[in-house]
Amino acid sequence: MKCPTCSSELRKTLVKVYGAENQVISYQCIKCDYFEFEKDSSKKVIEELRESPLKLKQKIIKLSHNRLGMYFNKNIIESIGLKKGENLLISVPDKKHILIERN
Repeated sequence: MKCPTCSSELRKTLVKVYGAENQVISYQCIKCDYFEFEKDSSKKVIEELRESPLKLKQKIIKLSHNRLGMYFNKNIIESIGLKKGENLLISVPDKKHILIERN
């Protein structure tokens, strides 16, 4: 394929989309930074993201002294079957994400 902007060859690249297991095929131009996504792989990723798990906004509350916390919404509890007293593993992979896993 040729770039519509500068007529250079486009390079085929797999692009990882956050929250999706499938990757999107992208055609990218090295010279002028033009890119486009392949339709079929894009549709697969969009469908996968539409079927993604529950997402809710949640407020952080002050517990005591220098501690903060949050309540689990009823929808979250029911969707994963969370029970009182259950242990959770919490990790912080970067400054924008908190990962909570059941043991």
